[in-house]
Amino acid sequence: MLKQDLILRNPLRLIEDANIKILKEGELGAVLARAGVGKTAFLVQVAMDSLLSGKNVLHISLDQPVKKVCLWYEEVFNAITDEYDFKNSASLWEEILPHRFIMTFQSNGFQVNVMEERLNDLVEQGVFYPQVCLIDGLLFGDEVREPLTEIKLLLKEQGFPCWLSVRTHRDEPRTEKGLPETFSQVEDLFEVAFELAPSKNEVLIRVLKDRDGLRAQEEAEGRIVLDPATFLLKKGE
Repeated sequence: MLKQDLILRNPLRLIEDANIKILKEGELGAVLARAGVGKTAFLVQVAMDSLLSGKNVLHISLDQPVKKVCLWYEEVFNAITDEYDFKNSASLWEEILPHRFIMTFQSNGFQVNVMEERLNDLVEQGVFYPQVCLIDGLLFGDEVREPLTEIKLLLKEQGFPCWLSVRTHRDEPRTEKGLPETFSQVEDLFEVAFELAPSKNEVLIRVLKDRDGLRAQEEAEGRIVLDPATFLLKKGE
């Protein structure tokens, strides 16, 4: 199997209609879930799809050390290559690794201006030029609108999209449109939003918002699920 086959067979292809891949420059996407359901795994698969396509991915972690983030990438990569019996996984891994850069911050001390300074240093020194960004672990609460607005302005200046994880809670109130209350206060800043919803032996991928607006917790096109055993996206039965 060739690398292009891995790209074409990636389950992310099945939900392109929900704009999973086509965030434009300066746009925000979100994946919502309770703790331990698979937000990081989802983000890493988005990143892996970009890496396989030759794009540079900046992964910003606010709650996990670099070693833990690296382990996530290795596990997801191995699961994908094993799933499709890819024979040249070692050489492919070495090929995509230079396209990934991991940056960490303390979640309670994260500041967008510091992120911007570090990012500018990477670009100006020719170390790394991001084409896709992931932010995992940003705390959502009453004061999150300001940093999100700053992030969006930064993305427009730098010219790339960004995906964020959003931690929800089991008993969190929801709006009439089905959005967790905390996220509803900032959903206007996001172009795309998915929710991971545990259901029996799988995790359903629900589309909360796409370019046509809110979608009232619809399942992703083709019923896409997250396998809790491998944390890989796959087509549901």
